[in-house]
Amino acid sequence: MMDRIIILLLAANLLSFALFGLDKWKAIHGYWRISEKTLLLSALPAAFPGALTGMYFFHHKTRHRKFVYGVPAIGIVEITAAMLLVL
Repeated sequence: MMDRIIILLLAANLLSFALFGLDKWKAIHGYWRISEKTLLLSALPAAFPGALTGMYFFHHKTRHRKFVYGVPAIGIVEITAAMLLVL
């Protein structure tokens, strides 16, 4: 059971990381972009580490306050919720 949860978390983080990379690639090459809403929502299923890593690895959306503060805020809320569930 626990191994399935870990695999799902890894997959969600990898997907979030990949979305930031894909959107950066699309921005450079002039293709239709991934919406900001989708990028932020990709961080929700406990995938904020992947989103944050993707932001800074690809240097993408790092000048947008919505992302610079929003993705870490999602992380803080998720960590707090997880801690409250454990207690």
